[in-house]
Amino acid sequence: MRRLWLSALGADRPGIVAALSGVLVDLGCNLEDSTMTNLQGHFAVLLVVAAPDEVTAAALEDALDEVAGRFALVVAVRALEDGPGPAGTAGAGGDPWTIAVHGADRPGIVRDVTSALAEAGGNVVDLSTHLVGEAEAPVYVMTLWVTLPEGDAGEAAADRIRRAAAILEVHCTVHRDEVDLL
Repeated sequence: MRRLWLSALGADRPGIVAALSGVLVDLGCNLEDSTMTNLQGHFAVLLVVAAPDEVTAAALEDALDEVAGRFALVVAVRALEDGPGPAGTAGAGGDPWTIAVHGADRPGIVRDVTSALAEAGGNVVDLSTHLVGEAEAPVYVMTLWVTLPEGDAGEAAADRIRRAAAILEVHCTVHRDEVDLL
């Protein structure tokens, strides 16, 4: 099996996920990892797909042409370089932590918090942002799932991130994630 990444973006409409996943199943592909979200009325999809060896990136993109046309999607498929695979993510060593930030919307929140994270040796695993509240005074909400260095270095990294958020005058909580048992 080869691994491919697929991205699709277009105006949100019912049936996009069903149509995309239908093509994948018809070609013998399996979804390994995915994120799908509605961004202010536009649907964005990022997928990691395990495909039979005969299904190249170009072949999958061609097979998605009808769906892309029907839903007015911009679709791209590329080969995924060899990497850690489903069991892990590149650069994600360390302990899992969650960072929650909210405050008055302003430019630089993502840049400054993620810069402090990177400088502390942390890595973003997942990041989500939203504007909430009234249009006249929107509140910016950001949640990051990250890895931080193990032990005391992780606590020091968390403090560095909190200080960066305080300079921005936004509220920030940083906490170590507990292991969830399935």
